[in-house]
Amino acid sequence: MSTRIIQFGTSRFLQAHVDLFVHEAREAGQAIGPITVVQVSGSTERAGRVAAFGQPHGYPVIIRGLDAGRKIERRIAVTSVDGGLSAQADWERLKDLFAADAAFVVSNTGDRGYDVSAADRGAMLFSGDVPVSFVGKLAALLHHRWLSDGGPLTVLPCELLNRNGDMLRDAVLSLAAGAGADDGFRTYVEARVVFANTLVDRIVSEAIEPVGAVAEPYALWAIEARPGLSLPFRHPSVVLTDDLEPYERLKLHILNLGHTYLADIWLREGRAQDETVRAILQDSGLRERLLAVYRQEVVPGFAAHGMADAASAYVDVTLERFDNPFLDHRVADIAQNHGVKIERRIAAFLAWVELAGTRPTAPTLRSLVAASGNGTMTTERSKT
Repeated sequence: MSTRIIQFGTSRFLQAHVDLFVHEAREAGQAIGPITVVQVSGSTERAGRVAAFGQPHGYPVIIRGLDAGRKIERRIAVTSVDGGLSAQADWERLKDLFAADAAFVVSNTGDRGYDVSAADRGAMLFSGDVPVSFVGKLAALLHHRWLSDGGPLTVLPCELLNRNGDMLRDAVLSLAAGAGADDGFRTYVEARVVFANTLVDRIVSEAIEPVGAVAEPYALWAIEARPGLSLPFRHPSVVLTDDLEPYERLKLHILNLGHTYLADIWLREGRAQDETVRAILQDSGLRERLLAVYRQEVVPGFAAHGMADAASAYVDVTLERFDNPFLDHRVADIAQNHGVKIERRIAAFLAWVELAGTRPTAPTLRSLVAASGNGTMTTERSKT
């Protein structure tokens, strides 16, 4: 029985996250993989990366940072990927592999990865030509698998979108309906293809050319349980959970909130353009301001939802990640789209706490939201 993974996306994140996990699981004797990496776009810029996948010696991933207060640095030759394909140039080979040999699908196609091209809407979707969008390509490949009497499949999207599995399934079904797909295909997708909702969390700070990456020690891949879903492998960083929301809230309202709080100070105080998160926290007074927000405003908010211990522990982990001596995370990058991030990370946190029947005493966070003129609240995820 095949355990092959088809991975849509060549990003350094996937190289140092899912691909590394699969490598480590294989090293531990688990039957999983190998992975075929697919370049979704036809960009010539990443053609060299696609060609570099699948070398017998693997590619390097360097893990650098702090782990329980200790500096660590280790280098791994990742050998879980046995080849790369271009969806545009190798479409027929990809169709055959997807129909006959795929057991799992992984994707990380960026913030706009689920956008659908107008060219993919309508009867031409299943014409045999290569669809433009990722969603169009996945729908066409699933249709070909169904026609080929392919078996069940598990799709594990890694895009930073809320309910990413549900979103991707619905997008595929919408395209199929517009293309006039047979009802049997819809039944196949709904009954035999499991689209899982997942959350990924790891800072991958640097690429190694042509293939490889530098990443922090911390890593999480949380996968929401649902009927028919089995984890593809076991790994300490992979968690199967009945509820993704606690993981999402911790990441969004502690790590991401902390980033945005620091970015707000950086913007208002006109600090150095190239200042990093690690450098800004070396200012003891500023560090204490962040700690006060975490202790007096954020953790009590999580306590209203019965998550005080989890929040306190995640604050400690977050500060260690911020202090990573090998990571140069510029505050200027975090400060991009600042108003939207205040809405998603801070205003949404205050609204979430109020859902527990408690009006949070959070003067600093309320003041920041008020100063931004931001009154709309949402619960979308964010990356930095």
